[in-house]
Amino acid sequence: MNNGTIRHMAIFTLKHPVNSEETAAFLRAGEDILSAIPVVRNFEVLRQVSAKCEYDFGFSMEFDNQEAYEAYNNHPSHQAFVRERWDTEVAGFQEIDFVK
Repeated sequence: MNNGTIRHMAIFTLKHPVNSEETAAFLRAGEDILSAIPVVRNFEVLRQVSAKCEYDFGFSMEFDNQEAYEAYNNHPSHQAFVRERWDTEVAGFQEIDFVK
């Protein structure tokens, strides 16, 4: 089961209305910036549909191993996105990391 691949998921709600242009711009920026980081595989932007969950969206991505995951976390593009967009526009979130 554990071949080292990590699936990282961040589920979140934004400060903007769900169907606003600000939300669409945030989701586009997240996909454009984060999926361009070389160690990121299978990046997806997801929309929550369950009434049981308080979050509206998700980013899902995979990394080949722990080293790749750490490289992503330390990558200047990721750090800038978190500082400039995530920290200012996200109202709440949960991160989940699975090994498969």
